[in-house]
Amino acid sequence: MRTDSIPVVGADIAVVGGSIAGCATALAAHRAGAGRITVFERAGAHLADRGVGLAVHNSRYAELTAAGYMDAAMPWVQLTTRRWYVREGAAPLGRQIAALPFPFRSYCWGPLWQELRGRLPATTDFRTGTPVREVRATANGAALHLGDGPSSGAADGAGGAPSTIDRFDLVIGADGYRSVVREAAFPEVRPRYAGYLAWRGAVPAERLAALDPPGLPPEPWAEEDCIYAVFPGGHVILYRIPDGRGGHRANWVLYTTPPADAGLRLDTPTSLPPGTLTDALHSHLRHVTEALLPPCWGGLIRLTPPQEVFIQPMYDFTAPRYTAGRLVLAGDAATVARPHTGGGAVKALQDAAALEAALLAAPERPGALDAYGAERGATGRTMVELGRRLGRPLVQETPDWGALDQTGVESLWSAADGSGAFGGRALQS
Repeated sequence: MRTDSIPVVGADIAVVGGSIAGCATALAAHRAGAGRITVFERAGAHLADRGVGLAVHNSRYAELTAAGYMDAAMPWVQLTTRRWYVREGAAPLGRQIAALPFPFRSYCWGPLWQELRGRLPATTDFRTGTPVREVRATANGAALHLGDGPSSGAADGAGGAPSTIDRFDLVIGADGYRSVVREAAFPEVRPRYAGYLAWRGAVPAERLAALDPPGLPPEPWAEEDCIYAVFPGGHVILYRIPDGRGGHRANWVLYTTPPADAGLRLDTPTSLPPGTLTDALHSHLRHVTEALLPPCWGGLIRLTPPQEVFIQPMYDFTAPRYTAGRLVLAGDAATVARPHTGGGAVKALQDAAALEAALLAAPERPGALDAYGAERGATGRTMVELGRRLGRPLVQETPDWGALDQTGVESLWSAADGSGAFGGRALQS
């Protein structure tokens, strides 16, 4: 089925997924002239409360501002320098082995989502707590099956109440790495577990007063610094993010392999939300923070109570293209690259900007949406490959960090980021 036959102006468009990618693509559909826009988000309330940090390269921010998807009204912290530390005896910060430029703006997921959500027109039907069970192509669009009942092939009353069916001219899948839209478009594409985990947390500023190992400077690290504390088998990244109230939090992400006794089954994509980590996982995190990291950075992580720590197993994949008939993919539904790339949120917003351009061009230029699918698919492959290259020295095959100096770290990073795609590829105009 050709995507260029869609009557974009006045079209009924569904967006599956209401997070950052979902809000951005809904905004893209609105700007392109869609008639009815319905967003289906499986989670209930509290999306705005998510406190995870993310970073946007300065150059990508400039492009997304020009495209109308970011601006200075979104709370942010300017970062400039990435400082690399290794543990050295009892030195509070460890020993700095390198400092590299880091021209990024940091954000908090919740406030950024709120800004994007607030830009959707009041006519947008934003349905929280509404999971989409299945997506199916139809003769002139696509159908969404909602609820827990059978979608087809069952008599009324067999196997539970039938699901609700909604039909749309176009369905945008922005529903993350377990996307039902991608499953319909490309059932052969499966996320692949990379073999290690990301522990995550965010420390409110008021807790940092408890960070007082002997010899610690009054200001352990400058506001504009991003910290890479590296150790055998992994590393932690720390940087400040807005807290949504005019202050800051210390955002941290620690990457390493799970302990053998963790009892995790990770072949099927999953995550471990706050409050679900096992004793073995908590013990492993404590071992890393106490024995492998410099005292300051390990102590900062331990300021996050166990019930607030959550884990993201590392998966990666990309769809071969981002369109299949009347189904369109964006964000993590289309591509998941390991976060080492520093470009996950950027790619989702770029997808929205590129989709808007394609929808606007579709009435006059046959194949505009297909071109979107091919171009963004190529970008997705680039980012997945970069994430894998960076994952090797940063986690899977770590060097003797203590033997490296400024030149050594620069060479290591240059070899891994040979494409220069760290922070995201430039948005094609």
